[in-house]
Amino acid sequence: MTPPRTAAFTVLYTAAVFIGRMDLIGGTELGLIWPAAGVGAVWLLAQRHVRSRWLDVSVLAAITLTGNLVTGADLPLSAALTAANVAQLLVFLAVFTRSCPQVWNAPGWGAFERVQHLWGLLAAALAGAGVGAFISLAALEASDGPASAVSAAVWLTRNGVSILVITALGLRLGRLSERRPGVLTRPAVARQAVRERLSHTPDRRIAEFCALVAASAAAYIATFWILRDLPLTFLLMSMTVWTAVRFGATFTALHALITGTAAVAFTAYGGGPFAAIGSPTTRVLVAQVFVGMVAVIGLALALGRDERETLFRQRAAAEQELGAQAGMLAAIVEAMHDGLVVVDADGRVVMSNPAARRLLGAGATPLTSVPVSFEAYRLLHPDGTPLSERRQPHMLALSGHEVRDMDVLACPLDGRQEHLLSVSATRLPAHDRAVVVVFHDVTAERRQRDELTAFAGIVAHDLRNPLSTVSAWAQLLTDALDAGPAGEATGELADGIARIQRAAAQMQELIDDLLAHATARDAPLALEPVALESAVRQVAAARGDLPHGPGPVFDIGPLDAVRADAALLRQLLDNLVGNAIKYTAPDQRPRITVTSALERPGWVRVEIADRGIGIPPGRHQMIFENFRRAHTGGPYTGSGLGLAICKRIVERHGGTIRAEDNPGGGSRFIFTLPAAGAPAPDRTGESARATTQDSRPRTSRRAGDT
Repeated sequence: MTPPRTAAFTVLYTAAVFIGRMDLIGGTELGLIWPAAGVGAVWLLAQRHVRSRWLDVSVLAAITLTGNLVTGADLPLSAALTAANVAQLLVFLAVFTRSCPQVWNAPGWGAFERVQHLWGLLAAALAGAGVGAFISLAALEASDGPASAVSAAVWLTRNGVSILVITALGLRLGRLSERRPGVLTRPAVARQAVRERLSHTPDRRIAEFCALVAASAAAYIATFWILRDLPLTFLLMSMTVWTAVRFGATFTALHALITGTAAVAFTAYGGGPFAAIGSPTTRVLVAQVFVGMVAVIGLALALGRDERETLFRQRAAAEQELGAQAGMLAAIVEAMHDGLVVVDADGRVVMSNPAARRLLGAGATPLTSVPVSFEAYRLLHPDGTPLSERRQPHMLALSGHEVRDMDVLACPLDGRQEHLLSVSATRLPAHDRAVVVVFHDVTAERRQRDELTAFAGIVAHDLRNPLSTVSAWAQLLTDALDAGPAGEATGELADGIARIQRAAAQMQELIDDLLAHATARDAPLALEPVALESAVRQVAAARGDLPHGPGPVFDIGPLDAVRADAALLRQLLDNLVGNAIKYTAPDQRPRITVTSALERPGWVRVEIADRGIGIPPGRHQMIFENFRRAHTGGPYTGSGLGLAICKRIVERHGGTIRAEDNPGGGSRFIFTLPAAGAPAPDRTGESARATTQDSRPRTSRRAGDT
């Protein structure tokens, strides 16, 4: 419990109880007004997040009981009316919890700012007042004799209206106090807030506020006093509408509280059109209904207005943020070094950036001006052959194929030298019939890569000559030693020569792998239907028996035909089978299983499984990188290029390859290749090596090359 807040509400609630007991409806113990219902509701709402809120409920009940006793009610009736008030507030809180969870669960006073909150508050107020009316009706019957249904209706409307108006005003003022601490408790802060508000309010707004206050006072005095014999109460609704439409929910709730109190007071003292009703109870009932209608209509209009203004502000802020983001995005697109073009389904260029205009040779002229059709820009295969319309990047993207790093040759419109572009195209999610195409100039990168590849091939090829010489002389030395007398020196020389021969053999393996890697990467593909089963059996037969121990056992199932380059396919299979044989424990016989299945339309999944030593955890992806091996050291030698070559061959065919553990021990290598009946893959997926192969330096075979 917060003692200052509890003390403040204790004072307010005590005053409200005694005010409500000042004027009783003739012949009953019901008060003409009962502001304590609204003050109590605000009190318990303000303390809803406090652990000791039940102490507040006890204090509230004690004040109610004391007020009724002091103002003349006997103890049984006072206790019954106290129970009715407490039950009324507890039911109100229970219903409000479910009807306005956003306000109830929010910290502090919550945000009572939506029309649905008003309907939730009205439902909770009527539910609580209904329970209180039922208990009070039973108490009045026990005390004063039979009580009429009108008395229950008076309790319902009087307390319901009190809870509605005062709680709405309390929630709005509580929210205001959170935004401006001290505005409700310290006069200096309140005066400063009023001065700041007035300083930021136009003079016409202040004049309108003063006119509203004066008009409301004049209208109620005229209706309830000067012209009280005329039924003019409907005109008062215009004051409520004016207030709600122009001055917001907080002032509307305050206006409803003041004008409602005035209407009930005038009616109680015989003024206004309601005073003509003979029954005091019915007179109060009608007056309370009028106040409730005014409050509901005014708050509904005001909250609706506030809600619309909040939505408009949020929309304006969102539009401003979107504008800023759009401006930043436009600046980024304009500053990009890569070209960006948006093309619609008809091939028209919708948007472009300066880099795209430069790469496609349009110069400073916007790409959307000359020409409009994307097909007008000459994009060729890397070897210079025309790129068909259906193979254009944007057409592939529109047909559902995501284009990534497609190499094309661009012929600029301004006549500049042709250059190679890496193109990616993606269909825009929000516009299924539009595609964004990104160009990246890779001419220099491809030229440098091809030069390095050519250099590596030349070096690897030319290293064979001295290496063959070393191997030949080592063999001659071995033969000479075998023919001479044996001795200690001879044994040392033989060991040294054996080391030279092993090193030469390892160097020869590395050179062969380098050449194979260059071939797998740069050799043109000659795609044709290949009988996979026949190719696997040829590799198995070529491997033959092991030099020591029994040969490998092959289990080759029926295999689907594939569309591949026959030479590269044989190299792929030989590398994987050789791996399976090499990485088998020395005391075990290699066992290799080769199977295939259709993975999806147009693709075959091939699996090569072994029962070898397997792959250490965490190395299943790493082994496909250049010069990376699963097992380093020990008896298993190699260059670390074999699986990298396999990956390159599979990817050039458009497939994928991966390694997995084989259940029961060993490894499984799974790769995909196009099925024999599948259409030829798009040549634009190939790199630009065709444009540079003819310009590579050629090596001649010299005397001594092997």
